[in-house]
Amino acid sequence: MRYLIISDLHSNDEALSAVLSRVKRKRFDKVICLGDFVGYAADPNKVLDKFRTLPKPSIAIRGNHDKVVAGVDPGEMFNPPALLAARWTAERLSRENLDFLRRQPLGPMLVDDAFVVCHGSPLDEDAYIFSDFDASMNFVHLNRLASAVDICFFGHSHIPSVFTLQPDGIDVEAIRGSRNKLVLEKGKRYLINPGSVGQPRDRNPRASYALYDSLERVVYFDRVPYDARATRTKIIRAGLPAMLGDRLLIGL
Repeated sequence: MRYLIISDLHSNDEALSAVLSRVKRKRFDKVICLGDFVGYAADPNKVLDKFRTLPKPSIAIRGNHDKVVAGVDPGEMFNPPALLAARWTAERLSRENLDFLRRQPLGPMLVDDAFVVCHGSPLDEDAYIFSDFDASMNFVHLNRLASAVDICFFGHSHIPSVFTLQPDGIDVEAIRGSRNKLVLEKGKRYLINPGSVGQPRDRNPRASYALYDSLERVVYFDRVPYDARATRTKIIRAGLPAMLGDRLLIGL
């Protein structure tokens, strides 16, 4: 099976459209979204409509912004711009899209007995994985959760990265450049972040996604340019905080 892995779309229609255009000629069987369809940008309905009507089978889990917009979480831990954007989004979502968000399950989730998906981490959907220490606790939990599965895809940090558990420790790698290929090795375990489609934070403004071939055990990372200035203009015109648009231009 080949999977399109996307995460953290954050209501950015230009970025999602660019990614879907890029993969149109690529072969994949399912689409996996690691959460945060909404928040920050000004096109929540367009993004959700696109995902819900994809021609390929899709699987998704909820993100922290999805929870707040759906009314599952009050958003007390959000910074003011993020909370403002969540409340703005909740007031504008169509009934169909709001119902869709409310139905999204809590991760972690086992997909096709092949890999685990979560939003923040296997331990906590709202937690970040930034360091080898963060990864170590989650590798232990992943082993308890699904001992026969050695791969977990996660989002939330918006940084394409790979944490590899080896006999002598944990390797931490931020994925740089436009296109990268990771061959998964037997005997090792992996926590893999495909990066963010809608709000990259690794100083690279291009939308980020991954493709996973479970037969070949290869992950392909890719970056796609899109019209971030158009997204920024929509954010400002919607009355959302300008910094939410400004950061898209520099990938921060």
